[in-house]
Amino acid sequence: MGSQLVDPSAMPPNPVSVRSRMGVRITLLGFGILALLTGLCGAMGRLGWTLPHGASLAALHGPLMISGLFGTLIGLERAVALGSRWSLAAPMFSGIGTLALVVGAPTAFGAASYVVAAAILSMASLVITIRQPAVFTGTMSFGALSWLIGNILWLLGEPIQGVVGWWLSFLIMTIAGERLEMSRLLPGRKGSEIIFLVAVGLLAAGSQNGIATENGAVLYGLALLLTTLWLMMNDIARVSVRRDGITRFMAVCMLSGYVWLGLAGIALIAFPPSATAYGYDLALHAVLIGFVLSMVFGHALVILPAVARIRVRYAPVLYAPLSLLHASVMLRIGADLAGWDVGRKGSGILTLLALLAFVGSLAVTGWRRRRTHIREADAGPRVVPEA
Repeated sequence: MGSQLVDPSAMPPNPVSVRSRMGVRITLLGFGILALLTGLCGAMGRLGWTLPHGASLAALHGPLMISGLFGTLIGLERAVALGSRWSLAAPMFSGIGTLALVVGAPTAFGAASYVVAAAILSMASLVITIRQPAVFTGTMSFGALSWLIGNILWLLGEPIQGVVGWWLSFLIMTIAGERLEMSRLLPGRKGSEIIFLVAVGLLAAGSQNGIATENGAVLYGLALLLTTLWLMMNDIARVSVRRDGITRFMAVCMLSGYVWLGLAGIALIAFPPSATAYGYDLALHAVLIGFVLSMVFGHALVILPAVARIRVRYAPVLYAPLSLLHASVMLRIGADLAGWDVGRKGSGILTLLALLAFVGSLAVTGWRRRRTHIREADAGPRVVPEA
């Protein structure tokens, strides 16, 4: 018998290989969950709540949440999009860094692991940009490079207040790039690219000077305002919010998050951290909770199935944890302005409840969906009698 050439793309995927890949992704996702739990523990410790290891984790709250949680999740998402095994090393090294910090290894070891993770993510982002040159891929590349710069500075001994601008730029530019990718079918607005380039330049300048300084805070605040304007002009959410179901929910998450991003910019200009006791905390949590977590709530319904094949379902009940999340930010900002420590502690509880409610809502709606499918399968095909 003669040999036959078989097209590999036409062959069914190897079930063992598929399970192996999903096992790796779930493990890496577990590192992100570890960073979330320990980062939240550190956050509660910073607010004055007494929790196991809360005091020791309080100083690591920022690195765990930004590099440990979001670095791992973004690295995993980018690796899946690129489809190359080597790019999975980015979330792997960020997971190693998280594990090292949690178990009490020298901070330099965890920081070095985060540097390696950011370097690999930057290379993966560059590969994607070369394959598909576009504003949105370049934006995400700048975000990855910002994370790398921030991690290197932290490894070299720079205090967190001096590097947090780079870390925030990592998240802001990654989100901006993803939103622009989803909105690229909209007609471009005149002058939007100029606004974007100016915003990127101001972000870099503000990060370099440090948002804890008066000059850096003003530059970064202007960057956030321009970024908000750019997102409002280019995001498809301004159109899709008029629809219903999951499309509207995602749009509400995006648009409400942009409001907090703009308010963070105003706060940095009006209440510079160098001149006020609360300006730094106010702006930081407006970005991280109001903006970033709103994006997480909106994108989770799309990312979880794509990255980890976790089936989730939209339900109107998801507006409840989203509302609770925004209430926590409002309480945090109000407490900062009033110098109300009890309110600040309470805002942490509300944020924690919002996260738990969101996860619980996804779990319950997913369970109900599976139960419905099981009942329909057991019932078999419905026979319609002839008229």
